[in-house]
Amino acid sequence: MSDKILDNINSPTDIKNLSEYELNELADEIRTVLIETVSENGGHLASNLGVVELTLAIHKVFNMPVDKIVWDVGHQSYAHKIITGRKNQIHTIRKENGLSGFPKRNESPYDSFDTGHSSTSISAAFGISCAGDVSKDNHYTIAVIGDGALSGGLAYEGLNNAGRYKKNFIVILNDNKMSISKNVGSMAKYLTKTRIKPSYLDAKSRVQETLAKIPVIGKPLANTMKKLKDWVRDEFFGHRNNIFEQMGFTYYGTFDGHNIPQLVTALEAAKRKKGPVLVHVCTKKGKGYEFAEKNPKAFHGISSFDIDTGEPKSSAKGYSYILGKHLCSLAENDKRICAVTAAMSSGTGLEEFSKKYKDRFFDVGIAEEHAVTFSGGLAAGNVIPVFAVYSTFLQRAYDQILHDGALQNLHIVLAIDRAGIVGEDGETHQGIFDVAFLNTIPNVTVYAPASFRELELMLDKAIYHTNGTVAVRYPRGSENYLPDNFEPSAEPYSLYGDADSDDLIITYGRTFSDVCTAREELDKKICILKLNQIKPFSEKAIEIALHYKNIFFFEEGIKNGGVGERFGFSLYQSGFNGKFDLTAIENYVTQSTTQSALHKLGLDTENIKLKLGMRNEK
Repeated sequence: MSDKILDNINSPTDIKNLSEYELNELADEIRTVLIETVSENGGHLASNLGVVELTLAIHKVFNMPVDKIVWDVGHQSYAHKIITGRKNQIHTIRKENGLSGFPKRNESPYDSFDTGHSSTSISAAFGISCAGDVSKDNHYTIAVIGDGALSGGLAYEGLNNAGRYKKNFIVILNDNKMSISKNVGSMAKYLTKTRIKPSYLDAKSRVQETLAKIPVIGKPLANTMKKLKDWVRDEFFGHRNNIFEQMGFTYYGTFDGHNIPQLVTALEAAKRKKGPVLVHVCTKKGKGYEFAEKNPKAFHGISSFDIDTGEPKSSAKGYSYILGKHLCSLAENDKRICAVTAAMSSGTGLEEFSKKYKDRFFDVGIAEEHAVTFSGGLAAGNVIPVFAVYSTFLQRAYDQILHDGALQNLHIVLAIDRAGIVGEDGETHQGIFDVAFLNTIPNVTVYAPASFRELELMLDKAIYHTNGTVAVRYPRGSENYLPDNFEPSAEPYSLYGDADSDDLIITYGRTFSDVCTAREELDKKICILKLNQIKPFSEKAIEIALHYKNIFFFEEGIKNGGVGERFGFSLYQSGFNGKFDLTAIENYVTQSTTQSALHKLGLDTENIKLKLGMRNEK
């Protein structure tokens, strides 16, 4: 017999009969695995440590995968993966061909819906629940959503829709930061505890059913009793002010998210209750690991780290850091500059700004759509908003950029972080679509730096010398190799190499580094046209390109609607009759290291050399 309980857990069925002591021991063992795994692979640690007991309670009460669970964002699903038959693969999480860091339907039948972005769980889970009704498939459906994700508008759209129906549907609010509906006094706690007991719910149902059968007076009496109960509850315990009750949910809470027996009792009660139920649990991010408990923000999404010290193994400064530092220096001399973030002040480099200029720093929560429209309002009020946001999350705000920014020609600056391949987080987080969708919107200018200094220059230009809505997009991590004759520039384009060559390479952003390396290793006579302003690109750049016979365009972005397609079309419109070869991304990009992904996409030095080496072949 193994000394570890986890060794004998191969599916949720194996935890059904574990004692309270065994479940707590299992929780500790899972935490050890999580800390060891994330310290090597990187990933989301604090959020996963916080939901271990909740995960065990859910799987003890419900019958997965017959019952369905949707994890909001999904970055807290590691424990769920461990106890649903994937513990022997957990060491591969976020690695190429390994487990995803998020739920994936094609990875396991226990993953009911692919997630990765915030605030989607309620809508998706309610859809799954209604599909079960249509197909006569009787099961419970649970959405697990954090208090942070409730700042996203989609969560309220889901609550609003689900609350209109009287069907069984369960939302678990994992609250690790704030109390939404405060219980007052010991009596309130007692009544909350009492009203969720199975015996209470069963008795309540029997009384209601009995009263309903009494001729003439039965139903009116039952309705009167319900109104009296609701009045007492609302008047004395404030539930009339609970937003969830007002939206049609029965509210159970709050519960200790690390007390498994209490969680099991609450979830059993939710199963018995007819209609939509919201179970409010309070958890501690980083639970069980001292460094994560003290600094959960730093351990939300982290690269590999030393377990004994909690320190990251790499401390190299990246583009996000440069953005934050330079924005602070500009704001020091210009009181019009404001910074906006959607709950990502640390990830986007705005921590220092948030401390130095509190009155000009706005964290709107996980609400990118609101962030853009809010920035539009700031711009209409004659200040200069800089909204720093990951490329993948900006996708959610397409309509707001179009309607509340560009259409009005408002001066909003979008600092688009994590542009291009980001690596291990996989399909949902690659920043490969922003260029294509921004290309469709008039009155938007886009800059693409290839170095730290260019980021500073282009941010200056975006703030002070560009009209309308403007974006500066930059990659994750540090700057790469730059040639000796590299001159940072915010001009529309830069030209490197032999202008008399027959061959021209066109690129922008991070790919410039690999193109330069390939050129130096292969043939220095090849010329490089580096686009600094990629929307709109300069007509002069088109004129230059027309003089070459063979043009190779390398783009770290989606092909359809990208800069390469637009540039190639403009060339042929201008009478170009040479060869135009475009290498860009044509599909979703799965998880791997950034370098491996670029290699598979043909955008690394090796593949660029191969492509250029074949340029004289027919």
